Amino acid sequence: MPYELASLDALADLPFTGIVDVRSPAEFAEDHIPGALNLPVLDNEERARIGTIYVQESRFLARRLGAALLARNAARHLEGPLAEMGPDWRPLVYCWRGGQRSGAFTTILGQVGWQADSLLGGYRAYRRLIAAALYETPLASPVILIDGGTGTAKTRLLAALAREGAQVVDLEALANHRGSVFGEHETPQPSQKAFETALAMALRTLDPARPLYVEAESSRIGRLNLPPMPPMLWKAMRAGRRLRLSAPIEARVRHLLTAYEDMLAAPERFAPVLDKLVRFHGHERVNAWRALVAAGAYAELARELIEQHYDPRYRRSAPEPGDTPLPLEDLTDTHLEQAARKIIAKFGA
Repeated sequence: MPYELASLDALADLPFTGIVDVRSPAEFAEDHIPGALNLPVLDNEERARIGTIYVQESRFLARRLGAALLARNAARHLEGPLAEMGPDWRPLVYCWRGGQRSGAFTTILGQVGWQADSLLGGYRAYRRLIAAALYETPLASPVILIDGGTGTAKTRLLAALAREGAQVVDLEALANHRGSVFGEHETPQPSQKAFETALAMALRTLDPARPLYVEAESSRIGRLNLPPMPPMLWKAMRAGRRLRLSAPIEARVRHLLTAYEDMLAAPERFAPVLDKLVRFHGHERVNAWRALVAAGAYAELARELIEQHYDPRYRRSAPEPGDTPLPLEDLTDTHLEQAARKIIAKFGA
């Protein structure tokens, strides 16, 4: 009988010793249940081919061909990744809807002797739980926003808060992006669905009696969106208390040169980003910035970007009466750890 996943919390106490995702590699790459092993019973091309036959030719023909491909791929998995699994292995198997792919593979595993079950409703049922966590469940923890201009080491302060025992969610880490126009990492961002899964899992573990520290973000981080309406996290962030960081510009420049070392090592990555700034600053100024990149004058470039691009835009968000200013003399690890302890002493962990 298919297993019903009642909540995301139930994932921590499943009566199974493994989770198997039998969807195609492309489906799995877009998003999957954390910890799942991908054993596709149809690869990307096979799934597309079967789907075309199912719609355009014959359901029977599609199922017959699909069964042959599934049996062939199942044999490959049995002789490969599953060859070392002992008789006590008990997997939970899922596909897109909990239908034919997972049902057929579960039957094969059962014939081997493993106590395998399929997930009722498949990935779609799991996805509904993710959506409920993000769109329907209010965030109980009071939110404290770490805000400040670019280069004020907000992310590092967030990490210092976490090391001091505070409850933290690092949205930029989940999105694999530094949040600024230059914020792309060499590795790509996750899909929107994978980002939402990671966010839902992070929120699931929060203690509602403790404050939650997050970096102040717009509703978009790189190409990813914080979940749209109704935005439970976004709503809590809008209502949260705000700590506004400030620091001397020389400290901010030093921080940026460290935080963006990967770009300094690959200066060709500046070109497409600077192209985007032409509409804000014109060709003459952007060409001057290109010249600074070519000369390796990164400290001067960072200073000019702070003064001419980032700070003017940040000043448009005027402080509100409840905001707490947090001036930092320096942005060394020692100073940030001291600031984290002071914040926790005032607002809690």
